[in-house]
Amino acid sequence: MKKPVKLWLIRAALVVQVFSLILFAGEIYVDSFGKGLIYISWEVHEAIEITAIIGLLIGFVLGVILVRNLLARNTKIEGQLRVASGEFHTLLKEHFVQWGLSPSETDVAYFAIKGLSNNEISELRGTSDGTVKAQLNAVYRKAGLESRTQLLGYFIEELMAKEAES
Repeated sequence: MKKPVKLWLIRAALVVQVFSLILFAGEIYVDSFGKGLIYISWEVHEAIEITAIIGLLIGFVLGVILVRNLLARNTKIEGQLRVASGEFHTLLKEHFVQWGLSPSETDVAYFAIKGLSNNEISELRGTSDGTVKAQLNAVYRKAGLESRTQLLGYFIEELMAKEAES
């Protein structure tokens, strides 16, 4: 497992980068207007610029590391989401078969769980609102539930129970 970048290291790099910003902005001001606030020897000036360059380099490297870690984490989470989505679909299919739903009732139940209204379901299926309502009532009766909310809640509880088992 990759070690996370230490927060203090990120903060230190940011401080050096802000210092570098102030330094380089000050140099642009002095070069543009020919006015300096204080005289700094060239040795000190070079040391400050080298420190600023090192800070910018460290900030760049940290940025690359953080982006790489975020991309890897994103890929891992997307994989977990695909697995969870597949498990949810499998869970739905198993229960729909167990409840003895017809193909039409199965379609209507899927759409209801996805959050579509009766009107939207009827438009998608090319049926009347009354047919959708009757099919949903058959789903609830076969499942031993009373509403769309209970249907969705049933599957959420099932997933939470499976998560607790693993």
